[in-house]
Amino acid sequence: MESHGKDEAKGPVLHIVVVGFHHKKGCQVEFSYPPLMPDEGHDSNLLPEEWKYLPFLALPDGAHNYQEDTVYFHLPPLSGDMKCVYGVSCYRQIEAKALKVRQADVTRETVQKSVCVLSRVPLYGLLQAKLQLITHAYFEEKDFSQISILKELYEHMNGSLRGSALEGSQVYLGLSPRDLILQFQHKVLILFKLILLEKKVLFYVSPVNRLVGALMTVLSLFPGMIEHGLVDSSHYRPKSSVSEDLSLVESVSGAEEFVSVSATDIDNSTLELEAGQTTRRTSGSQSSRTGTEGDNNHLKPPSRTSPEASDSDWETLDPSVLEESPKEAAEMKEAGSELSDAFDSKPGTPITVQPQAATGQGGVTQGLVSGLEEDQYGLPLPIFTKGYLCLPYMALQQHHLLSDVTVRGFVAGATNILFHQQRHLSDAIVEVEEARIQIHDPELRKVLSLTTADLRFADYLVKHVTENRDDVFLDGTGWEGGDEWIRAQFTLYLHSLLSSTLQQDNERLLADYGAPFIAAWKITHNYRVWYSNKHPAMAHITPGHPFQGQYSVADVKLRLSHSVQNSERGKKIGNAMITTSRSMVQTGKAVGQSVGGALTSAKSAMSSWFSTLAQPPAVSAPTSPEPATEVKP
Repeated sequence: MESHGKDEAKGPVLHIVVVGFHHKKGCQVEFSYPPLMPDEGHDSNLLPEEWKYLPFLALPDGAHNYQEDTVYFHLPPLSGDMKCVYGVSCYRQIEAKALKVRQADVTRETVQKSVCVLSRVPLYGLLQAKLQLITHAYFEEKDFSQISILKELYEHMNGSLRGSALEGSQVYLGLSPRDLILQFQHKVLILFKLILLEKKVLFYVSPVNRLVGALMTVLSLFPGMIEHGLVDSSHYRPKSSVSEDLSLVESVSGAEEFVSVSATDIDNSTLELEAGQTTRRTSGSQSSRTGTEGDNNHLKPPSRTSPEASDSDWETLDPSVLEESPKEAAEMKEAGSELSDAFDSKPGTPITVQPQAATGQGGVTQGLVSGLEEDQYGLPLPIFTKGYLCLPYMALQQHHLLSDVTVRGFVAGATNILFHQQRHLSDAIVEVEEARIQIHDPELRKVLSLTTADLRFADYLVKHVTENRDDVFLDGTGWEGGDEWIRAQFTLYLHSLLSSTLQQDNERLLADYGAPFIAAWKITHNYRVWYSNKHPAMAHITPGHPFQGQYSVADVKLRLSHSVQNSERGKKIGNAMITTSRSMVQTGKAVGQSVGGALTSAKSAMSSWFSTLAQPPAVSAPTSPEPATEVKP
């Protein structure tokens, strides 16, 4: 594949691929331009070993239940210097009898095919918009041997997308946080914090276009995540043999490096964090650092440099950059040999980092440790790195990745019920259809419990979105309550959160975000990498929760409402109240008809009686007087 690597500079699109379903061979690649294998033709079914799941991703499971569908998926790189490959696939099916040219291998009543684009840039919505038109035209030909339109698509995309900047509305086309908030309400913030903790999160819904849309929209709330934060999100090794897996485990610095941090480890999080973020003084401290060779909680420099850098570009960073307060130094001294350096396990080894470029596109420069393109605030956070995967759609054939020792966590989407049933393989299951988040661990549920300030923030978003939902002129593109406005609010939330962690004596500031959450987050890989570097722009961010303040009666109502909507007991009470109210209404209607009829008859009788009293007495012959009687109506 080295010869093909030289052709990547031609444009962002690597390949146009057609995947079909063969009645005997199953899903297979039928066409690729340029060929996926350089030595094969464009009609070859052969695939690189790293992309052996491509047919099952492009033609999703259960696709026969839908006339058309769209899939976003990620593929691992083919070589060490490549980044994540972003795939967009448009699926359609057509009746076989409608074909003008019916090939011999078409034996079923319907023909199912997908046209997909493999790209080096995460322009999901833009690629989808162009691909849907071409897929429609390709099927309208009713002759799948006409591949000229696909070659033209390759040239057109590389010509139109060449030099496109990953910024603005192009990246977020088709991803609507408004729709997400209208569906999940306050739970959107729980999803946000869940991913910050680098947990195993599985999204579940069908069809695939709803699945990938919801998942990628959640990720779009993280500043710079889609633009620059997913380049390492698909670095997994296809499972081949047990011996190879064991050798892989031995090659890394211990299996614990790839294991997600459990919520039960929070008690010691503060001590571990300060140990992982404080560098060793070069004199007088090496003797207290014995026995750290085998520690697995090290942050290492990026395993690969940027394309512009070479070995000579690396330089030594002064350890004093990572400052430690007197309090931290005292705790470090008490920890002794049980604690290790954040970067290396060899005493006395200087910290080496890659220098940042003087200027960058849109203020984005190469990260010192994360290896990602970062802005002046150190964002995006390096969440999807070091074995934490982002798979917008996961095929059934990739099921083993959920329990792979080299995968420490994931945010993945699935439509197959088998993924949903095996709850032990994930920390949380997001049921998009019901807008429900199932968190299995009670301790994790406590960690993710929203504080009063969090509820104010979420309620602020919900109110602005729901109040502006009927604006036919803006149609979701306005500022307040619009998609960009929502992303700006989450950017402010994350900036304030990061700034609060940098303050001394910040317990009160961090309490508004939830002390258990902060303790769990501080021992994650993404926070430790971010905290290990200096970000001068954070000095301009006001610390503290954006919605901090004194409690009020409105907060009590908000808390009660949220508890009823989200807790299991609250749901039961809410369902009981709904059932009771419905019964009362139905009973009232039934009783109201009979009682209403009786009341009407009584009212009519009373009216006639009073009318009779009001009439003058009729003239008649005089009669003898009778005793007066009391009239009771």
